[in-house]
Order: sequence, then structure tokens, then C-alpha cells
Amino acid sequence: MKRWPQFLLCLLLSASIWLIHNLSQVYAGVVSIPVVAHSGIKGRSEFSREAVPVSARCSATGFKLLQLKHSTREISINIHAEDLIWAGDDKYYVTASEMAKYTSDIFGTGVALITFLNQSYTFEFAPENYKTVPVRAVISATYKPQYMAAGPIRLSPDSVTVYGEDSKLAAVNEVVTRTLTFNDLSKSRGDVVHLVQQPGIRMSDTDVTWYLDVVRYVELYSAVNVEVRNVPAGVNFQVFPSTASAVFRCQFPAGGNPAEHCIFYVDYEDFVVSVSGRCVPRCDNLPPYVIDWSLEPETFDCIVVEEAR
Repeated sequence: MKRWPQFLLCLLLSASIWLIHNLSQVYAGVVSIPVVAHSGIKGRSEFSREAVPVSARCSATGFKLLQLKHSTREISINIHAEDLIWAGDDKYYVTASEMAKYTSDIFGTGVALITFLNQSYTFEFAPENYKTVPVRAVISATYKPQYMAAGPIRLSPDSVTVYGEDSKLAAVNEVVTRTLTFNDLSKSRGDVVHLVQQPGIRMSDTDVTWYLDVVRYVELYSAVNVEVRNVPAGVNFQVFPSTASAVFRCQFPAGGNPAEHCIFYVDYEDFVVSVSGRCVPRCDNLPPYVIDWSLEPETFDCIVVEEAR
């Protein structure tokens, strides 16, 4: 009788080892996980209305299968919008073949999918008020001498969809980035920047990729003629002065003298809508290596001269 405790302890230890050994083996079983879909469907809510049970036959260790069978926690997974097929009203379904891509998100690691028990799974996404607005980069940059940006900063995406109440959407005309600050730039830069979140507004993207092309430049100076265009027949339209000093900022090394190719002109239509009769000239045939240009003077006096009778 004195050995009964030792005997029971050995029996318990043996049973534990047997149980651990068996639960460590791989088995096949049916499990079901409640899934809430998160997606970026335009004009729809961010999450599906209710959790949908996703049932599948899987293989995993006994420990993992027991854990999944007794789990009641809802799982939120991000389903790509292109995998959701509209089924009418607020319903969107995912085929079993597409759902297979999200196996590890649904069941976790260490689980191998054998087959889903359904051919598709349907989620409901409520409609939401939305509109698409541009993204504006907020940037403060200085450059080393003879360096400048080759053009405006490029953003991808350059617009986002915003969601919210009509009253809040009415006040949103753009979304801005967090401030990008650089000093003494002499080479191109690019990265990811967060967007500034506005209260009560949900955005389709929370950050954007940006790229600023920085190049070395040289300045070229030329005297150029200022022409006129789109003048109606019978109208004597003149610009004063008819010549100007042009400054071209060209990407180094410059591909030639831009003044030999480009044409500066004042459009008669601009004169018609002007209040003072002074117009800013335009430029045509500008070579691609020209980053920027300016004229001195910047504006020109324009008049219609009546013919003497």
C-alpha cells in the first residue's frame, strides 16, 4: 500500500508522455473560424458587417487542432479588393481557390489546408459616403549651388478616397503629407511618407511613396523675340517690347542653346480676358533638357492698333 502513490505518479507521468506524444502527431480534422473581412472596396465600409464562419478540412498537430476547435475568437483578415466579387446589394463573395491564399491568416502557422467545405464565402459591406481628393506634398527643401529639382515632387498614389459623413467630406478638398524637410540637396531622394489624418475621416491610403528628382543645372542666357498667336483676321495685335532676355536653367550638361528651338509668344485669347492689357508670354517647343525658364520683363503690354482709314 505504501507504493500506491509512486505507482499513481508513474501512471500519471506515463499518461502525460503518451498524451503529449500523440498530440504532437499530425492529424486531419475539420475546423471552423469566424472571419471578419477587412478590405478596400471603393464606396464600402472598411470591415464586413458580421463574421462569417470559414470551415475547412486541415492537417496540423493535435495541439493545434484542439486549439482551433475550441477557439471562438473572431479573426480579422485583409482580403484584397480584387478577390471580392460583387454578388448584388451589399454582398461580396470570395471563391475557395482565392480564399486559399489567406489560409495562414485564418488558421495560423503550422496548418496545412486540405480543402474548404464551401465553394465560396460571402461577406456584406455596408455602403459609405466617399469622394476622391488629390494628395499634396508639403515639402521644404534647399539645394546646394547649381542644383535644383527637375520637376514637382512625384507621389504614388497621387489621390486617395476619403470616407465619412457628408458634412465632413464637404470640408475635405485635399489630403496633405507630413512635412518633408531637406537641406543642401545634391541628389535625388525618395521614400514613404504618412498622410495627415483628419478627424472623422477614413482614407483609403495612410501613406504614399514620394520621389524628388534632383539634378545639376547650368544657366544659359539669350535674347529672344516675342511673337503673337491666334490673332483674328483683320486685327492688328502688337506686343511691347517685342524682344526679351531669356534665362534657361538646363540640366547639366546642356544639349545646346534652347533659344534656337523654342518660341515665345503672347496668345491673343489671353489678351481678350486680361483686365490691364498686360500678358505673360508662353513658350513652345521647349527642349526636354530645360528645367525652368524666365523672361525679363515678365509681362508685356499688348494693344490692338486700329488701321488708319
